[in-house]
Amino acid sequence: MIQIQHYESPCGELILGSFEGKLCLCDWMFEKRRASIDKRIQKALGADYEEGVSDVIRKTIIQLDEYFARQRKTFDIPLVFTGTEFQNSVWQELLDIPYGKTVSYGELAKKLGNPKAVRAVAAANGANPISIFVPCHRVIGGNHKLVGYGGGLEAKKGLLDLEMGVQSLLNGMR
Repeated sequence: MIQIQHYESPCGELILGSFEGKLCLCDWMFEKRRASIDKRIQKALGADYEEGVSDVIRKTIIQLDEYFARQRKTFDIPLVFTGTEFQNSVWQELLDIPYGKTVSYGELAKKLGNPKAVRAVAAANGANPISIFVPCHRVIGGNHKLVGYGGGLEAKKGLLDLEMGVQSLLNGMR
């Protein structure tokens, strides 16, 4: 079973999921692709969702609370990826983007050794089911504009503002 629990963040409601001691899901509850993401995770892990709590979910909640309180910049929760080989490579690369920094989809494609794969990188980024921990919010358009985010552009802006020390961030989102 995949243990799931809901978490109310200052940027919106998240659904958390753990499987065999690892985080497999930290995604926006009202993500437009919620059903397809859930189906993919359940199929990849050969397990169904069950409301409940686990040690991983407890630790995830603590680390999210610390992150939103600006007391944590890195995470140490074990993760399990449930994507294609290409998606997993993109998600692994996302883990290397430092707190408070951004990269463009084009820069990410170059880092992966395929500068022409911008759209594929964007699609893989959009399929990431472990938001915040695998920081897809740190990827922006080549023109430095905020584009595409499962939690919505307001949540993406909120997360980036939080990381860049913008004080107005979360007060207005609660």
